[in-house]
Amino acid sequence: RKSFNRHLHFTLVKDRNVATPRDYYFALAHTVRDHLVGRWIRTQQHYYERDPKRIYYLSLEFYMGRTLQNTMVNLGLQNACDEAIYQLGLDLEELEEIEEDAGLGNGGLGRLAACFLDSMATLGLAAYGYGIRYEFGIFNQKIVDGWQVEEADDWLRYGNPWEKARPEYMLPVHFYGRVDHTSEGVKWVDTQVVLAMPYDTPVPGYKNNTVNTMRLWSAKAPNDFNLQEFNVGDYIEAVLDRNLAENISRVLYPNDNFFEGKELRLKQEYFVVAATLQDIIRRFKSSKFGCRDPVRTCFETFPDKVAIQLNDTHPALSIPELMRILVDMEKVDWDKAWEITKRTCAYTNHTVLPEALERWPVSMFEKLLPRHLEIIYALNQMHLDRVAALYPGDIDRLRRMSVIEEGDCKRINMAHLCVIGSHVVNGVARIHSDIVKNSVFKDFYDLEPEKFQNKTNGITPRRWLLLCNPGLVDVIAEKIGEDFITDLSQLKKLLDFINNETFIRDVAKVKQENKLKFAAYLEEKYKVKINPSSMFDVQVKRIHEYKRQLLNCLHAITLYNRIRSNPSESFVPRTIMIGGKAAPGYHMAKMIIKLITSIGEVINNDPCVGDRLKVIFLENYRVSLAEKVIPAADLSQQISTAGTEASGTGNMKFMVNGALTIGTMDGANVEMAEEAGKENLFIFGMQVEDVEALDRQGYNARAYYERLPELHQAIDQISSGFFSPQDPGCFRDVVNMLMYHDRFKVFADYEAYIKCQGQVDQLFMDPREWTKKVIRNIACSGKFSSDRTIKEYARDIWGVEPSATKIPPPNLPRD
Repeated sequence: RKSFNRHLHFTLVKDRNVATPRDYYFALAHTVRDHLVGRWIRTQQHYYERDPKRIYYLSLEFYMGRTLQNTMVNLGLQNACDEAIYQLGLDLEELEEIEEDAGLGNGGLGRLAACFLDSMATLGLAAYGYGIRYEFGIFNQKIVDGWQVEEADDWLRYGNPWEKARPEYMLPVHFYGRVDHTSEGVKWVDTQVVLAMPYDTPVPGYKNNTVNTMRLWSAKAPNDFNLQEFNVGDYIEAVLDRNLAENISRVLYPNDNFFEGKELRLKQEYFVVAATLQDIIRRFKSSKFGCRDPVRTCFETFPDKVAIQLNDTHPALSIPELMRILVDMEKVDWDKAWEITKRTCAYTNHTVLPEALERWPVSMFEKLLPRHLEIIYALNQMHLDRVAALYPGDIDRLRRMSVIEEGDCKRINMAHLCVIGSHVVNGVARIHSDIVKNSVFKDFYDLEPEKFQNKTNGITPRRWLLLCNPGLVDVIAEKIGEDFITDLSQLKKLLDFINNETFIRDVAKVKQENKLKFAAYLEEKYKVKINPSSMFDVQVKRIHEYKRQLLNCLHAITLYNRIRSNPSESFVPRTIMIGGKAAPGYHMAKMIIKLITSIGEVINNDPCVGDRLKVIFLENYRVSLAEKVIPAADLSQQISTAGTEASGTGNMKFMVNGALTIGTMDGANVEMAEEAGKENLFIFGMQVEDVEALDRQGYNARAYYERLPELHQAIDQISSGFFSPQDPGCFRDVVNMLMYHDRFKVFADYEAYIKCQGQVDQLFMDPREWTKKVIRNIACSGKFSSDRTIKEYARDIWGVEPSATKIPPPNLPRD
């Protein structure tokens, strides 16, 4: 409290004497931050002295959400803060709501990076997250007349109390220019320079006094920018042009699972890579145990001290950039440099969708990164020579495996570059890793099978259980203690209580409280009233055709038609909630949002439905909203076409928070079903083999439309303007896609899905049996902790062991 009052006084003394809620939030944030700083400094000192192998997680996205509550939880300060704030007549939850989400990611890939940082700190690994400090993160979504409207996410408007600028570590990054081959070696000259300014954010482990660093780079123009000799005349214009350099870190590209080959995006990718690699090498050289030689040109030990994990192909330029530094600047022999690079880098593949794979035009590289293009050509030649030697005369194999794709526009296949330049390639769920080996990178797998691994994704139980569902944590801890928070496999012990009546009642009671709380939030925030005793049926994720929100829509329409034709029959009441953002340029995704809101408009205002069915679109779905909706969900929808969702991680969050899953055998759903027993999930629809068979025989949507009367009716209603009376042709693009070019085969799974939803209804009518299934799911969710995932990366890829040792806290003397 003393510390809080000191910070509050400092905040107010500056210019006002009446405190706003935001002043209170900042005072609290600074107070909590004070508790981090000593541990942060001590952790970094500890690493400097012990010089462990360091793990560098490179990602263009870190979807962190809010920091205050997470920091209090991990430092074990939540109760103390709660008490202090309460004594001051304030409400902690109200203050937490003031913090902006750090929305520096699109979805799964960016949120995975955030969970991984939490787990790496909790496991005591010397790990660093490196990325870009976007001035504008993922856009805020407004729904206007049922359509998505984007708004800039000015998340830094009021300042960010969790970051610390480190101008003393500012580094230059070069673009454009040309390459000179001289007798002293290769020189990249006449470049344009942009400065990379680091901002550090502390990443606390759970109650172990470890605080790691996430370092995000911001672009700064050098002070002589555009003021060199050729621009004598226009000083004002030159200073205004600084924006051109600084635009690099202005905004996050809002595409999820889609490649848009824009030059600014390539600049962002090189910017983070070039700054980070200089930083890694500086830290390697200055470490106490780096090298014996005084000039530090010995990089033999580099892969023993450094691991670089590439989060998808976005930081793939790390491979040619490390080669450029070793060969051109450190004068390491080419073959030696290549061995070092491969032993250092590892690549995580996140998608098999062809439209998501990065394929950059050679012409863009030629202009922007001419030296890197030369290096890529040389690496590719080396690679193809090896393939040709092993498979003489197999020209088609050479074409398939080349990093350079020939054609009207020559392109660089970044995934191929990652595979040849890494010592391990991993997928993110078992089924996905199998697809990677058997189709996407089959040729590469045939060449080096030992290079391919699986690392099934996970989620941090700190944010996704302890922080968002304290009620559930209490009833679990009452039965099995608190150790499960850092060893989620201990949830297995709950199987002993599956028939314990008080436990069944307590779990059901917590869910009901979470539902009431979320219903109140929805009413307060969006003025929508929902029936808290209805089934909360939730699908929240980015809007994408492969995730099949349209299948969910068809079920909602089918349910509605059944109620209308049998108004007196009894139905299991449902509140269908769908939330997620559509990429601004993705027309079909935006139409899907409009369809959802239009269906809701009709159903929610039809008096004959009453409170038996509601369709709600959850506006501006983001990390902080996920923390509210997931603990309140009864049913989790994970209904992508088999073989398209690499893993999914929302599925895991719902499972651990006591929702049951309706889903296809796709991504991590497969392993969830394996852990809990297939009969404890609602699994339906085609498997990967069925999808492939259907592709071979040809998918004919019309056949399903003709054969299934309820599907026929639903499509006719969408088509005829039943849900868009103001604009009857509104959804013709959607219907046309479903009928004539649906890559994701919505109709093929419709019948099985509707039937499976009937089984969901049946079970929901028996609350005791439903809750027993819920308990079974929670008890079997332990595998899906990111702690388990990170232990596997550490042992199988990075060659480090997690450390259980607690660094002594700042108030105690060091060892």
